[in-house]
Amino acid sequence: EELRVALVDGQRLYDLNIELPGSERKKANIYKGKITRIEPSLEAAFVDFG
Repeated sequence: EELRVALVDGQRLYDLNIELPGSERKKANIYKGKITRIEPSLEAAFVDFG
């Protein structure tokens, strides 16, 4: 089964990853969340999955 992952910002696609059947899976579970805060000093983003 082909796996497609698209990252979008509003209406803008900024990354697309396609994994074909028979290849090693690099992606697994996919979760939808909203970035609530970016903390530059930690080089991290806080994501609300709720």
